[in-house]
Order: sequence, then structure tokens, then C-alpha cells
Amino acid sequence: MESIAVEPVISQMAIDAIAIYKAYVSPHKGFACAHRMVHGGESCSTYIQRLLGEESLMSAIELSHQRFKACIAASQTLKATSGSSGCIVVPCCLPI
Repeated sequence: MESIAVEPVISQMAIDAIAIYKAYVSPHKGFACAHRMVHGGESCSTYIQRLLGEESLMSAIELSHQRFKACIAASQTLKATSGSSGCIVVPCCLPI
């Protein structure tokens, strides 16, 4: 019986889920990733999608947690400087 490596399957499922989010949810939500707005570069979803393709699953998860924490800080910066709520994407900007 042939064994299936689970990690690449899970990573690909997560990449596909993010692609669906970016295609169908993100264009209609009406706000942008706070991290991207403050720092430029990739949104959290694009960053994590790329990590899942380049890093091990556990590394991608760890780096995702760090990115979400940075996004929370960016959201707080936006809120303090503009009076808006910044990024409220689930799970982006929620306490981890």
C-alpha cells in the first residue's frame, strides 16, 4: 500500500482555501489588510499563501502567527492615526 505524505496535502488545501478567499470573499469585504496598508508589500493572505508553498507546514504556521501579531499592531496604528477600525478580517487582527 502506498503511503501519502500528509503535510503537502494539508499545505495545498490551505493554499486553495486562501485562493478561494482571495477570489470570492476579499473583493467584497470593503477593507484591506492593515499590515499591507501600513508596511506595503503583501497582504497577510498572500504572504501566508506564499509561505505554505515555500516552507514546511509547521514553519508556515509559526510565521503566520507572527504575521497576524504584526497585523494586529498595524491595525492599532491605523486606528490611532485615522480613527478607523483598520483591518477586521478573520482571523487577521484578532488576538492570538
